[in-house]
Amino acid sequence: MTGVPAAAAGGASGARRAGAGAASGKVPGSAVGRTAARSAEGGTSGAGHGAGGSGAVVGEGSDSAGLDAQGEEKGARGGKLTAAAVNQASVWNVANLLTMLRLVLVPAFVALMLADGGYDPAWRALAWAAFAIAMITDIFDGHLARTYNLVTDFGKIADPIADKAIMGAALICLSALGDLPWWVTGIILGRELGITLLRFVVIRYGVIPASRGGKLKTLTQGVAVGMYVLALTGWLATLRWWVMAAAVVLTVVTGLDYVKQAIVMRRQGIAERKAALEEKEA
Repeated sequence: MTGVPAAAAGGASGARRAGAGAASGKVPGSAVGRTAARSAEGGTSGAGHGAGGSGAVVGEGSDSAGLDAQGEEKGARGGKLTAAAVNQASVWNVANLLTMLRLVLVPAFVALMLADGGYDPAWRALAWAAFAIAMITDIFDGHLARTYNLVTDFGKIADPIADKAIMGAALICLSALGDLPWWVTGIILGRELGITLLRFVVIRYGVIPASRGGKLKTLTQGVAVGMYVLALTGWLATLRWWVMAAAVVLTVVTGLDYVKQAIVMRRQGIAERKAALEEKEA
């Protein structure tokens, strides 16, 4: 009986299984290959996911940076709006409100001054009250603006306009009613307008400061015009004439002093610019 040894049979059987496995593709090496391939795919996939994850992180970082930039931009815009709101609100301070009150008092003063023909003592007294309030607020608004740092561009423009408006309205009304000679009104208003224009002409060289004489002139003018607004008689009427005369003299003297200061300031400014230009060329 020819028999095949078990080992040989096992070997043949193993060979047949190996061959069958090879034929069917189920060889352990192939399995390992597929496992390695899967690992490679997994690695590739993992790398892909890693790259994707990294991309996601970068993307999220970009989004975050974008959001931060947008937030900063919105914050900047909000800051500008807030600053604009503060600047706009700063116009409505006490000093500027007093200046606005003086501007409103100008037409009210004219209406009271000319009421009932302009010679009724009662209406003239009310006109004097309006004029007095305007003069008092002129003192306080400047003091408040400087003391509490309430100086604004509006105040710089509106304050001198309000001063000239109330004084000019009073002088013109008094001359129109025949209580004050027109030449007095012409001297005072001409000086005020002339000095204002002179300040603008020499502003490139500096600012002409208000002198003590100028402040005394303003006070004297206010007292004199106020006395003329009231229907005074007797010695008070004589006194107001002398006060107005003093106001006219101070108006002329201080006006000439401002002209002198402007000329000196202009010469100094021209000399300084010339020296700076020569130094630059050298």
